[in-house]
Amino acid sequence: MRIKKVINNNILCVIDEKGHESIVTGRGLGFGRKVGEFVNPAGVEKIYRMEDKTGQRRLRELVEQIPLEHLQLTEQMIEAIRAEIHQPLNESLLITLADHVSFAIQRKAQGIEFKNPLAGSILCYYTTEYHLGQKCLDMIRTQCGVQLNADEAAFIALHIVNAELNTDMSEMYGITRLIDGAVEVVEYFYRDQGAFDRESLDFNRFVVHLRYFAQRLFQDKMIPDSPDEGDVAFREMIARSCAQHYKCAQCVAEYVRNTWHKELSQEELVYLTIHLKRVSAGLRRNTGTAPTP
Repeated sequence: MRIKKVINNNILCVIDEKGHESIVTGRGLGFGRKVGEFVNPAGVEKIYRMEDKTGQRRLRELVEQIPLEHLQLTEQMIEAIRAEIHQPLNESLLITLADHVSFAIQRKAQGIEFKNPLAGSILCYYTTEYHLGQKCLDMIRTQCGVQLNADEAAFIALHIVNAELNTDMSEMYGITRLIDGAVEVVEYFYRDQGAFDRESLDFNRFVVHLRYFAQRLFQDKMIPDSPDEGDVAFREMIARSCAQHYKCAQCVAEYVRNTWHKELSQEELVYLTIHLKRVSAGLRRNTGTAPTP
């Protein structure tokens, strides 16, 4: 590896024999070194490399701005996260989470703390990720001696969900707000049957559907309406046989139209109807109310 840039005494930006850029760390690795020199592999403790060139550039910029300890702490956090979330996480999580954590620690030292207005919704809709956020706060407190605001667990949770869905943070806030509004519409629609058990498996499944539904909506990747006669007949059958739940789905579609100015396809309405029937069945089991078609 040849040195491209000396970031500090412990961090170098290097280029390998294939022209790939990496960040390498090691005690005293950059001391007295110059651009173009070869790196002694024996002194390298850790190599950081992003597959995406834009991500690699952002990583290089990040390590120039934050303490190495914060990057290393974030790496440990991601290891803990991967131990509990068994699905691919976007590699950019290292960058976005390290940037957030480092900034939060700096803000704390300055007496500045942010409130997260969506904290309650995040806890409800992204329970696993929220608890992982709390675990990350424990790691920050243990290793850095910094007690961050409890709302930071919600911010960290959104970074994790963002890495799961391959979205950006602004889109993630929109997705969470859309889920919040859709759930409010659904709970109002079924209000005469009682309240939903937000900790139930049925409700969790429904929220997972809303999560991916919202992602498709914001990325303009709605499930298209199939012109196949069999598919058309199936949609019509669902609308008839699950009339109440189909009406609720239409209410959600109206909320989306009025708030987000986007239209749901009939296919999305059918999938939403099926999930509504399922989650409302769980509500009836909890309240003892007779089923409604």
